Amino acid sequence: MKEQMVFEKNVFNKTSRTESEIAFFGGMTIVYKNSIDLFLYVVGSSYENELMLMSVLTCLFESLNHMLRKNVEKRWLLENMDGAFLVLDEIVDGGVILESDPQQVIQKVNFRADDGGLTEQSVAQVLQSAKEQIKWSLLK
Repeated sequence: MKEQMVFEKNVFNKTSRTESEIAFFGGMTIVYKNSIDLFLYVVGSSYENELMLMSVLTCLFESLNHMLRKNVEKRWLLENMDGAFLVLDEIVDGGVILESDPQQVIQKVNFRADDGGLTEQSVAQVLQSAKEQIKWSLLK
């Protein structure tokens, strides 16, 4: 945790004073964008394609921009953190890029939001479904 905080502080110090959109730091490729009082970063290994990382960042920013009604700033993001996590969850999973089209992300997030969010019952349903899938995969 301490190393992560040092890394984040160093990245911010390096990127907050420049107008570029890409940085290389500590063997990592970092693309970033700032909006009012908020910095958004996408970090990948030095072998990652910068255009793909920028595509993820653009998708994230545009999706948040739509979700927050063009108010991409710290206060609005903190008030809508659950939606921001849904957006991020639709874009990447475990470092794998799932979606890079903001319209598709917004559509999926709106669909999930229409479901009424996660409740105890829906969590139980997810766990039951996972148990069923594991059971059937073991029986094959």
